[in-house]
Amino acid sequence: MKEEHKELPAPARSRYKLFKIMTISLFFIILFFSIGAVGVETTSSSSFCKTCHEMKPEYYTWKVSTHNEVDCANCHIGSGVKNYAKAKANGLVQLYEKTTNTYTAPIQMPKEIPNSACEKCHNMDTRQVTPSGDLIIPHDKHLNKDIKCVQCHSGVAHGKVSERNVTFKSDYDKWDTTLGKSMMKNIKFRSPKMEDCIECHEARDVSTECKTCHTSTMLPKSHKQTSFKTENHGKLAEKDVRKCNSCHQFMSEEEIKDLQDLPASQQFLSTGTVQHKSVTAQEYAKENTFCKKCHTTRPKSHGKGFITIHGQIANQNKEKCLTCHDYQKTGFNKTSNVTCNSCHPPSHEGKNFREGHPIDLSGVKKPSDRCYTCHYKPKCTSCHKQ
Repeated sequence: MKEEHKELPAPARSRYKLFKIMTISLFFIILFFSIGAVGVETTSSSSFCKTCHEMKPEYYTWKVSTHNEVDCANCHIGSGVKNYAKAKANGLVQLYEKTTNTYTAPIQMPKEIPNSACEKCHNMDTRQVTPSGDLIIPHDKHLNKDIKCVQCHSGVAHGKVSERNVTFKSDYDKWDTTLGKSMMKNIKFRSPKMEDCIECHEARDVSTECKTCHTSTMLPKSHKQTSFKTENHGKLAEKDVRKCNSCHQFMSEEEIKDLQDLPASQQFLSTGTVQHKSVTAQEYAKENTFCKKCHTTRPKSHGKGFITIHGQIANQNKEKCLTCHDYQKTGFNKTSNVTCNSCHPPSHEGKNFREGHPIDLSGVKKPSDRCYTCHYKPKCTSCHKQ
């Protein structure tokens, strides 16, 4: 008869050893995930960004921006586990590039921040806030036309420091809160520029009239004076024509090219200096089509008999005449129909002017009636007597 074999419980010492191994394993598993969770949370914090040397410009400009209560990850990491994991994996690549000093500077965003990141805080359908002043900016209409938030607000958090060429490797140690405030002080790098609005409206065939975006006429106090148009505006333009251009460039049907400067950084890298183009008020008035509408219209003072006294008036203030006219049809005044040399040609005494004359002057000794179809007879006869 076969003996019955019964399974006996493991010795107490073996059970204790197995329990010990399982406890230690569980402890390390918990410790591993805890450290990992803390690490992930730490590397996702905004303060962690400043520990990276090359991120100081971005960190300190964000720190003093209106978005300083919004963590970097909220904007720069998309929602969902997939985007989160992708960002962490990309962090390893960035760590390698930093260690090997192979990263690209200045740092550029690989892709634009999506509207969804902004809409975590801002509801475009119920947004009641609008910029200060008299601006009209219907955010919901822009959103419906597929206008991305960053097309207008790309500088709100960092003041466009990358585009401004102020994030060189050699300057990282200089960055602190004070420098961050300095870089974010200028509103033109934080807020949309009128040029951007105008360009977008023109591209989409939307009106660029002032009333499209402004509730008032935006007329400065100086422009409300009764004497402004007839007496004062030219004097103000002579003092600072660039100030005039800040508004009137958008009223011109043609681009104002002669006041456009190369970016300061490009000038400095090319020549070692930074200079602004110098354009007089008279030259500007001849290029801006808004100004031309008045400056090419014959004034009331230029009525009957004016031609006989205009020389005396011109001798009193030639600059005033040159606001509309010019000595000859060159430079800024190529489109003018009336120039000084239309009637007052330069002296040709002692010059072989006959070679370049459009009509053959062989054998011609004195002016004839044919000459006066182009030339001004009183001027010519002052020297050439019949």
